[in-house]
Amino acid sequence: MSDDHTHQEQSHGGEHHDHTEHHRIMIRDFRRRFYVSIVLTLPVLALSPLIQQFLGFTFGFPGDGIVVFTLATVIFVYGGWPFLSGLVSELKQKTPGMMTLIGLAITVAYVYSAAVTFGLEGSPFYWELATLIAIMLAGHWIEMASVLSASSALEKLAQLMPNEAHRRSGDSIEDVPLSQVQKGDVLVIKPGEKIPSDGVVVKGESYIDESMLTGESKPVRKATDDKLIGGSINGDGSLELRVEGAGEESYLSKVISMVREAQAAKSKTQALSDRAAFWLTIVAITVGVATLAAWLIVGRDLQFSIARMATVMVITCPHALGLAIPLVVSVSTSKSAQNGLLIRNRTAFENARKITTVVFDKTGTLTRGSFEVTSVDSHDDGYSREQILTLAAALEGQSEHPIGKGIVDRASSDNLEVPGAEEFQAVKGKGVTGRVRGRTVEVVSPGYLEEHGIQPPEGADHAGGVTRVFVLIDETVAGSIALSDAIRPESYKAIGALHKRGIKCWMLTGDNRETAKAVADELGMDGFFAEVLPDEKQEKVKELQSKGEYVAMTGDGVNDSPALAQAQIGIAVGSGTDVAAATADIVLVNSNPIDITALILFGQATYRKMVQNLIWATGYNVVAIPLAAGVLYSAGIILSPEVGAILMSLSTVVVAINARLLRVRKEELEEATA
Repeated sequence: MSDDHTHQEQSHGGEHHDHTEHHRIMIRDFRRRFYVSIVLTLPVLALSPLIQQFLGFTFGFPGDGIVVFTLATVIFVYGGWPFLSGLVSELKQKTPGMMTLIGLAITVAYVYSAAVTFGLEGSPFYWELATLIAIMLAGHWIEMASVLSASSALEKLAQLMPNEAHRRSGDSIEDVPLSQVQKGDVLVIKPGEKIPSDGVVVKGESYIDESMLTGESKPVRKATDDKLIGGSINGDGSLELRVEGAGEESYLSKVISMVREAQAAKSKTQALSDRAAFWLTIVAITVGVATLAAWLIVGRDLQFSIARMATVMVITCPHALGLAIPLVVSVSTSKSAQNGLLIRNRTAFENARKITTVVFDKTGTLTRGSFEVTSVDSHDDGYSREQILTLAAALEGQSEHPIGKGIVDRASSDNLEVPGAEEFQAVKGKGVTGRVRGRTVEVVSPGYLEEHGIQPPEGADHAGGVTRVFVLIDETVAGSIALSDAIRPESYKAIGALHKRGIKCWMLTGDNRETAKAVADELGMDGFFAEVLPDEKQEKVKELQSKGEYVAMTGDGVNDSPALAQAQIGIAVGSGTDVAAATADIVLVNSNPIDITALILFGQATYRKMVQNLIWATGYNVVAIPLAAGVLYSAGIILSPEVGAILMSLSTVVVAINARLLRVRKEELEEATA
């Protein structure tokens, strides 16, 4: 059964790889159709009476109407295919949007123009049809290319698992593909390897780095009967593990499922341009049919009535609408990138202005994610702080533990001359011992003191999110070193800037309550959730959402992926894992939480430009549609298809220029991040 599950899991990874590949194929397809349409549009334009009149030349030959019809047919079928098939699928799903509007306009333009070529009286719309298709293809290509596909998140999650496992079979060990691992198998995990599946330790002990999965910054000691999570990384010990969760039953697979479900739910939100297109489609059909009916009722012939209806329906689909949003997206994506924001989800970016609560992951987002020495204390007059740090660093130089690395880094930054150590020994879960300069030196945990009945010195507390180790010299407590996961200096500014805008700030962490409270109090946050597992992180985001909050989640680890996908806006810190970045809507390239304020300002500016462009793109319809329908016909005023097309082109130019003017004032950014 677990074998099937694993196959299912692998097939999910494959599906998502296929999805990303499909996305790339679509971009290539739009690009190819655009180039072909542009090449075929040039002769259509050259043979258009309006263009000839405008440029002051005449050019024609017998049968040129059939040539234009043939070229327009190829453009309509080949270039217009994505919109025609999109129209069908939108109507099937009962969600008419941009594809329906474009599909309707090009169909009316083509059918009417073909009828004119073969005998109906009137002016064909061939050049409007060709340019409309070319511009809409360009718009969709720009949009797809500027917004990265979010599906790579699940591929990245699947990559956390190794491809093979070392399975014990009697006295021998065989390497088997992960898909063959079943519940009950005993696996051997060598130092530094990834844990292949969930299970229980049956032999050995080691420190396990689970930070990618749980957010707990300290490696966790694991010994017999302790549980292991697939995807975490083994330290310097060798372990044997009995498999309990393989394939779909594994913790990581459940995280993958949560990300998938949350992403699918979020993708249902309709984009701004689709809403505008929906209403324009309704207007086009209603006014078009009403125009036809009205002219027939007042006694005009069918030819005149159809011409008026076709003009209305082609004019209703403005070229500018196809570019209004993609151009703003393209400009805002590049300008945001210059300010350290990588935009992956357009809709979320537009909605940044609605954020009421930002939830921060602690480790690696608000804090540096690594242990730093905060104080060195001497508890024996015979030893200075420098001596205590030097002796501790001499031992820790041979240790793999992150606490040891923090001590060595501090000694190095203080330019201390660190001697070599002899008889080095790691005491699992307790510390390290050895001989330095002829003395017995031990760097140990508070638990070690307790076990040996040694009273910790006064004032050497363990509270406030601080980890303290004691330095024993010849079995006497000579000093202690306090370390903590240091808060980034920019975190203070980020919280202050968000509070200034009335946005609440919460913290979410897998760390213990004591550590979490110390950080939250220090930063003046509105609240915190501690000791939270990844699936619970998603629940905490839902909890805030159920209170009516519009939530942005900021994180950097795999453990944050479900919460990033669940939040209305997921923001990944660039220095974090690829998975977090792939699940998020926006990535902070400089890993600076202060950039969230810039994101909100850019989101507001982008949304403003989008609304302005939609007004420009569709506003002329208010005048053009009634005139095209012939409301002022009795006064001798009627909008011909040619004039309608010129108005269309003007609105496209205005939209393009307006998109280029997108900017966030430098003073506003500086003030926000000061």
